[in-house]
Amino acid sequence: MFRTRINGLIRAPGGLALAFLALFAATVLAVGNGPVLAAEAGEIEARAARIAGDATRTRFVVDLTDAVEIAPFVLGDPHRIIVDLPNVRFALPPEAGKGGRGLITGWRYGSIARNKARIVIDTKGPALIDKSFVLPKVDDQPARMVLDIVTATEEAFAEEVARTANAAQAGAVTAGKGDRQPIRNKERTRPLIVLDPGHGGIDSGAVGKKGTLEKAVVLDFASVLKRKLEETGRFEVALTRSDDSFIPLKQRVEIARGLHADLFVSVHADSVRQAYVRGGTVYTLSERASDRLAAQIARNENQSDILAGLEFEEEADDVSDILIDLTRRETKNFSVYFANALVGELQSAVKMINNPHRSAGFVVLKAADVPSVLVELGYLSNAHDEQLLTSDEWRGRAADAITAAITRFFEPRIAHQDAAIEGNSIAGVAPSQQ
Repeated sequence: MFRTRINGLIRAPGGLALAFLALFAATVLAVGNGPVLAAEAGEIEARAARIAGDATRTRFVVDLTDAVEIAPFVLGDPHRIIVDLPNVRFALPPEAGKGGRGLITGWRYGSIARNKARIVIDTKGPALIDKSFVLPKVDDQPARMVLDIVTATEEAFAEEVARTANAAQAGAVTAGKGDRQPIRNKERTRPLIVLDPGHGGIDSGAVGKKGTLEKAVVLDFASVLKRKLEETGRFEVALTRSDDSFIPLKQRVEIARGLHADLFVSVHADSVRQAYVRGGTVYTLSERASDRLAAQIARNENQSDILAGLEFEEEADDVSDILIDLTRRETKNFSVYFANALVGELQSAVKMINNPHRSAGFVVLKAADVPSVLVELGYLSNAHDEQLLTSDEWRGRAADAITAAITRFFEPRIAHQDAAIEGNSIAGVAPSQQ
């Protein structure tokens, strides 16, 4: 049951030779979305990729330092081909995945869970995997992962999606350990703040004109904010991810609820079509977007799971339980209350967008019993914002402002706790006995 109260009791809440001949005979197009990283000893690297073929049959090839087992399958809405691999490090050119050929319009890659990598291939329409195999390395030739993709009817595609559903389910993503802490609801006296750096792993989020990745910017900022909050001595802080891991949207919510968080702050730095848009924005949850920009941002953020090759499942909003309904309403009120406090603090420290408190249907804000906001630090589509987002001085100012807003939000509870500690100290009761 939701027990947060502003008045002080805020909730703790085949032929090998023939195969090689076929591979090298194909006319290939070099394609290349991330920096080249040094491989750890014994780690398998993906070092090059190319596409060959036409709108009837297309071949997708990835060069590897050693052979691996792959698990390919298809997903619809939109049409995608997914390839799951073990812990492969992608050492591909920065332009990798930004172009396509034949049936492939583009592709992306990255980690999808601990010790699991994924390639997501977008296709022009329904397409099936005719052949998939991995050639072992021979002499100076690398190992190669090969996919032959052919066009298909919608009916055949739907049948294949259904047939491989079990395989896809078997490879379902589980959240990485991240920086989650054990549930200590009964013992905890300080408010627990869950910071949610958006995106991660295969999902890079927005990309600035200078190549700044949203997933990296928000993780850096969340780390700074976590440190500043902990330095106050008044809060416990957990991160939904503390490294370049992909966490599905709903699992981010589950992390906050599982920890009985008192506040959930999702951190982003999106990109929009209008390059002139800049400044911070604070979003809360609503069924209907407050404006077109809010709707656009929510669409972008809610696509995260699809971009990572997960199936999107629309869930019914069950409000048949009157207590759940009341809890949601109360949570929304507290979210709005905190959003207003946050806007007030941020406006005095950093540039904010016009009408800085907006609302839309963000999936990560749907915890029924945890006050939640989504903070757009700025917009990577704006050159000035991109520069600020990578500035240590700017990050410090913004983190100080958010820390002040969180302190202000929990001020009644903090005062109550401080009074209790002082009273117990006078009475000779040790803090561990409180």
